[in-house]
Amino acid sequence: MQTIRFKSSHRDLSPLLTGAAVTAGCVGALFALLDLSSPVRGPLTLFFLVAAPAAALAPWLRGLDPWGRVLASVSAALVVDLLVAQAMLALHVWSVRGGVAAVAGISSVIFLSALARR
Repeated sequence: MQTIRFKSSHRDLSPLLTGAAVTAGCVGALFALLDLSSPVRGPLTLFFLVAAPAAALAPWLRGLDPWGRVLASVSAALVVDLLVAQAMLALHVWSVRGGVAAVAGISSVIFLSALARR
């Protein structure tokens, strides 16, 4: 008797889901930076504010198991967001555009430092 095995499609959808997440984050950042009004501006901008620092911090956490890495990078992303907001409020320079730009800049620096370390 022969056993029929099904291939897992989880590996096949991973690049597609990654591309959709990157696109959603970029659209959210553009909506905020260009001050475009849309019903999805808030959720997509919030997604960018959490996903960009989390993705930038993930290479620094290679030693953790996958779920621990996700939890630690999302927690660190929230810390980055809160520190940016607190610094901007303390300096009286708060704006949505400035916050999104600051988080994007800090995320870029963190990600580039991880690439330079390799």
